[in-house]
Amino acid sequence: MQRRNNAMSKKLEQPTQTLKTPRGRRPNGNGLSSTTIMDVAREAGVSYATVSRVVNNKEYVKSDTRERVLKAITSLGYVVNQQARSLAGGRSYAVGLLVRDLGSSYMGEIVRGIDESLSAAQYNLMLYTTHRRKIKERIYVNNLIQGMTDGLLLVLPENLEAYLETLDQTNFPYVLIDHQGLDERTPVVITTNWQGGYDATRYLIELGHRRIGFLTGMMDMRSSQDRLSGYQAALRDHGLPADPQLVYEGTYYQPEGYAGAQSLLRLPEPPTAIFASNDVMAFGVMEAVRDAGLRIPSDISVIGFDDIAQASQVAPPLTTVAQPLEQLGREAVRMLLARINNPEQPIARTILPTTLIIRQSCDVPRNV
Repeated sequence: MQRRNNAMSKKLEQPTQTLKTPRGRRPNGNGLSSTTIMDVAREAGVSYATVSRVVNNKEYVKSDTRERVLKAITSLGYVVNQQARSLAGGRSYAVGLLVRDLGSSYMGEIVRGIDESLSAAQYNLMLYTTHRRKIKERIYVNNLIQGMTDGLLLVLPENLEAYLETLDQTNFPYVLIDHQGLDERTPVVITTNWQGGYDATRYLIELGHRRIGFLTGMMDMRSSQDRLSGYQAALRDHGLPADPQLVYEGTYYQPEGYAGAQSLLRLPEPPTAIFASNDVMAFGVMEAVRDAGLRIPSDISVIGFDDIAQASQVAPPLTTVAQPLEQLGREAVRMLLARINNPEQPIARTILPTTLIIRQSCDVPRNV
């Protein structure tokens, strides 16, 4: 993957932003909507002050009233004067988002939830990709907390130790997404990875499988460790041995799914089912199984994790553990804006449930 060879002293790269053209009234000579805050108040049937509280994301507005105001803003194409808003509130009304890359449906769905929630709250999104470079992640964080943004969202950060103390000491609002943090004092939104690993393995056992291969994600990540632990616990609870030969360490990328499946299928006693720690690796598993002249699910069952959009579109449709990816993004925004509006509130940790989605890639093993 190409990377820019920028000196460390250079400024941040320009963030990726989506520019949206408001609907409603015609723009004025400056290209902005001529709709005023009073127009929004009349349309929503509320006071000027109520619209102002919604625009500035104050918490003391009833949910149905807030929804009515937001609908009026959308239908009229009202555009907030961000400069005046920032001067009045002493804020930038921007949130920084750091991600590893944008090349996966997993990341895309999380970002969609974040973007939609921030737009509804009249916040701008400043999106940066680190391309898995730890030094880049640290530099971005250090710059973004110097007044550029009001808060920070980090999806699967890799260099947390380098800057977490700074974030905590400065009381800068931040939330980690799909990352456990370093301790219980870290604000995070995560899913039940252990339970998801357990549920998928138990389902395969209940079908009659006794040798179940497992492809991990990167093992320096807590989510990968939890999914593996759930798999091992399900085997143990059903009296099955946890054969280390059936575990292949992957990286969450499709080529590793292919290589892992090849390795498992070459065993003297190969598995009758393979559980991949994400859907992308599961797609690689399915390709390797077909290349070996085997059929899914009659010869071997395959199960994934995440339930990205493509999981229901492959042949056969993939049984998988669904993570509420868009909800992860939306919940992270809710938590972050709450901390921005009230920095003294207690640290929150949110855990969202996973769900086993049964499709057509799993069946009883042939020898049952």
